[in-house]
Amino acid sequence: MTQFKIIEKYRADFSEQLSQALVQIELALTAQQQQTLLMYLDKLLLWNKAYNLTAITEPKEALIKHLFDCLSIVPFLNDGTLLDIGTGAGLPGVIIAICQPERHCTVLDSNQKKIRFIKQISSELALKNITPIASRIEHYEGQFDVVTSRAFASLTDFVTLASPKMQANGCLQAMKGHAPEVEERQQLSATWNIDVVPLSVPQLPDTRHLVNLHLI
Repeated sequence: MTQFKIIEKYRADFSEQLSQALVQIELALTAQQQQTLLMYLDKLLLWNKAYNLTAITEPKEALIKHLFDCLSIVPFLNDGTLLDIGTGAGLPGVIIAICQPERHCTVLDSNQKKIRFIKQISSELALKNITPIASRIEHYEGQFDVVTSRAFASLTDFVTLASPKMQANGCLQAMKGHAPEVEERQQLSATWNIDVVPLSVPQLPDTRHLVNLHLI
C-alpha cells in the first residue's frame, strides 16, 4: 500500500481515534480495513489540493465530518447491492465498500473529476467491489437493493430520483442532518413507510439521522 502524504504526522493519533470511534459505532473492522480508511482520507486530502473535491481541508475535521459521519450509517444498512447517488468523492459509497467488501457498491456522480478520483483510489487501494459511474441519475439505468445518498437537501427530491433505481422489495436510505419535517413526511406517507434513525457520530455535536424508506 502506498505511503501517507498528508496525514502522516497524525497517523498514530488518527488510528487511535478511529479505533475508539468504531467501538462507539459498534462496527467491527480489521486492522487492514482501518488502515485503508485512513489511506482513503489521506488521498482525498491530497487530491483535494488540485481537484477541489471537498470544502473540508483540515485533516482532523475531515476525519470526523467525512470518515466518522459515513461510518455511522454502516451498521444500519440493509443487505444487497448498493447505489450511492451524488457520491462526490465517494461519501458514503467508498466508505461502505471498504467496510463491507462482500457488498457491491455503485457510486454515481455527474462530476467527472470526482469519479476520476474514485477510479484512481479504487485501483490504488485494491477495492474490487466499487463501480464508479460519471452520470446524472436521470440518465443512469440500473436497479439496486439499497439506494443511498448523503448529498440531497430535499428528501422528496431524493425519493423521486432514487425510487426508479430501487429493486422490488428494496429500500432507500438517506443520510440527513435534521430529521425530516412533518410536512415532508406527510407528502411521502401515502406511499412509503418511513423510519428515522438518530445517529451518534463520534466527536460530532451536530445532529445526524438515517431515513429509511420502504414502499407500502
